[in-house]
Amino acid sequence: PMPSLDLSTLRRWPDVEADNLFAYDATDRLILDLAAPLLAGATLAGAHLAVIGDNYGALTLGAGLPGTRVHQDELLGERALAANADGLAYESHPLGASLLEGATLVLMQLPRSLAELEEQLEAIARYADPAVTVIAGGRVKHLTPTMNPVMLRYFETLDVSLAQQKSRAFTLRGPKPVAESVFPTTERHGGITLAAHGAVFAGTSIDIGTRLLLSVLPKITVDAGTAIDLGCGTGVLAASIARAKPAMRVIASDQSAAAVASARRTMELNGLAERVTVVRDDLLESQPSNSADLILLNPPFHSGATVHTGIALRMFEDAARVLRPGGELWTVFNTHLGYRQALARAVGPTELITHNDKFTVTVSRKKD
Repeated sequence: PMPSLDLSTLRRWPDVEADNLFAYDATDRLILDLAAPLLAGATLAGAHLAVIGDNYGALTLGAGLPGTRVHQDELLGERALAANADGLAYESHPLGASLLEGATLVLMQLPRSLAELEEQLEAIARYADPAVTVIAGGRVKHLTPTMNPVMLRYFETLDVSLAQQKSRAFTLRGPKPVAESVFPTTERHGGITLAAHGAVFAGTSIDIGTRLLLSVLPKITVDAGTAIDLGCGTGVLAASIARAKPAMRVIASDQSAAAVASARRTMELNGLAERVTVVRDDLLESQPSNSADLILLNPPFHSGATVHTGIALRMFEDAARVLRPGGELWTVFNTHLGYRQALARAVGPTELITHNDKFTVTVSRKKD
C-alpha cells in the first residue's frame, strides 16, 4: 500500500499564503479515500492515472504513483506541486491526448465553471481508456444541479457520494462517443472575434470591467514602444490595443494555460498573431524591468473561491517594476475595493479616468 501523505505538510507557495488560505481541502481527502481501493490495485501504474485540477498537489502526491500525468490550469499550481513533490516523479501535460491516453483512473477537483467542466469531461471521454473511472469532487456550496446533465452527456453512469465535511464526490464510468470538440468556442464583438477555452474567465463574453476599460482606450495617448495586457484572459484588451495602435509591440500575459491558449487563438482569428506575443507567466516575471510603456490590467479580486486582495497588490508592484519611468498603468477595478491609494503607492500618481456604480478606471504614471 502507498505511504499516506500528511496533507497538512503541503504549502501553497509560490501562490499567496495566508491563515485563511489552505493548500488542500476536505474534497482532496474524499477523492483520495474513494480512489484508495483502485490505487491499491496491482494493475494500476502511474501511467494509468491522470489528475486534473489539482490545486497544490494534494491529489497527485496523495495518490503517490510515480509517472502520474497531471493537468493544472494555473502556473502557480504547477509550481506549488513541484515544490511539494519531495522527489515523486510526475508529468505535467496540457488538457488533451498526452494527458489522458490509456488512463484508467482520473482524479479531479471539479471546476466552478460549467464550460471548464465540459471541456475536461469531453477530453476524458475522447482520449481515456474506455474502462476509465473518473472520481470528481467539490465543495458542496460550489456544486450545482446543472453539473449532473453535463456529466451524463459524456458518461453512462454517475454515482454520487454522501457529503463529508461539506464535500461531495461523483464517480463516472462508461465514456460516451464524442463528436468534434466545441472548444475553443468563439464569439464576435464589434470587429474582434474572441476564442475561449472552458477555463477562461468570462468565456467568449466581455466582462463589464473590461468593457469599461475598452471604452476609454481612445483616451490612451501612449502609441509607441511596448504595451502589455496583464492577466489577458481571452486577449480582448491585447487585440484591441494592437488594432488601435499599430506601432506598438503588444504582449499578452496570463498564468492560466486556458487563457494563453484562448488568447493565442484570438490573435490568429484576428490576423494579429505576428504582432501580439502571448506568454504564460507568473505576473510579469519574464519581462525585464523598465521595459514597458503601457500596461492594461483588470485584476482578479479573489484567490480561487476566497476573496483576497493579495494577488492584485502583487500585480500592481510587478507592473511598477516593468513600466519604464513615465510609463502608464491603466487599471479597472471594483469601485468598492478602493485601489487608488494602493496604486499610487506602488506605481505613482494615479488619476481617475471614469467610473460607474460598479467599476473604476484609473491611470497611474510611474515616476521618472
